[in-house]
Amino acid sequence: MDPEHVSASGRTRPQRHRSSHREIADELRSRIRSGELRPGQRMPTQAKLADEFGVERAAVRQALRILQSERLLTGVSKGSPATVAAEPGRPSPAAGPAAPPQPTMVGLAPRIAAAFAAPHVRVDALCLTSVSLTLAMGEPLRQIHAGQLEPAKIEVRVLLPSRNIDLAFPAPVDADDGGLLHRRWLAQRNAQGQVLRQNLLALRTTHGIHVRVSFRALPFTPPVKLYLLNGAEALFAYYTLGRREREIEHEHVQLYDADGTRSMLFAFEQRAGHRDEVFVEQSRLWFDALWETISSELVLTL
Repeated sequence: MDPEHVSASGRTRPQRHRSSHREIADELRSRIRSGELRPGQRMPTQAKLADEFGVERAAVRQALRILQSERLLTGVSKGSPATVAAEPGRPSPAAGPAAPPQPTMVGLAPRIAAAFAAPHVRVDALCLTSVSLTLAMGEPLRQIHAGQLEPAKIEVRVLLPSRNIDLAFPAPVDADDGGLLHRRWLAQRNAQGQVLRQNLLALRTTHGIHVRVSFRALPFTPPVKLYLLNGAEALFAYYTLGRREREIEHEHVQLYDADGTRSMLFAFEQRAGHRDEVFVEQSRLWFDALWETISSELVLTL
């Protein structure tokens, strides 16, 4: 027997309930981090893993893709078995009370990539411009084009401030500069939204994926940002204001603004305990209420 191609646990496991793809990922992640599965070792075939966990191969494939997005596995495909990464990353837990907050541009992309391992992807976002979301989508899009992720359906809903309100921020220190700031923010909001929508809708043509991207406008400036992933995770951050100077239309403007890409992102997950489960559920209810009540149609044009 090939010593580098053994069973995932090295032992015969009794028959048990049908596991979800996330439970399979949790179990295999535990084996990798404990050293039971060693760096450079080939994983069992997807057929053997499916038999061990009592699931279809599609569930195993989703679990393996989650671990690949976490850089614990390499070579995940429909063909040959994956391999434990030579230097598997050992990141902190993705969510739950023990998970440390991370800057948005550090924590958001890997969580969205993991969410895209599901056959039906649902991303809801409330933010100021969607800059962080558009950038973070680059990783799962790359994995889809590389054949590492194969979702069948993607739904994205984004809540952004309306163009018709006076923004709480970015706000000028000098009231005379308000028009400049509003034009700059509106141009950024529209440009980022258009890129996000076009990149996702292109998957219809290139991969035959059912994609729906929707935007609605809020009548207020959100003081926080919120991302909901597949209804199971909530990523939350504060917009913390500071006084800054920006060059806008060749003018130096003093303003109060927040750098959303550096906002510390707190992660909550339903399976991490009652506290997290309630936070995720209440966040989902809050987002849905805003979407269905006081938000309005948003057009991404100047």
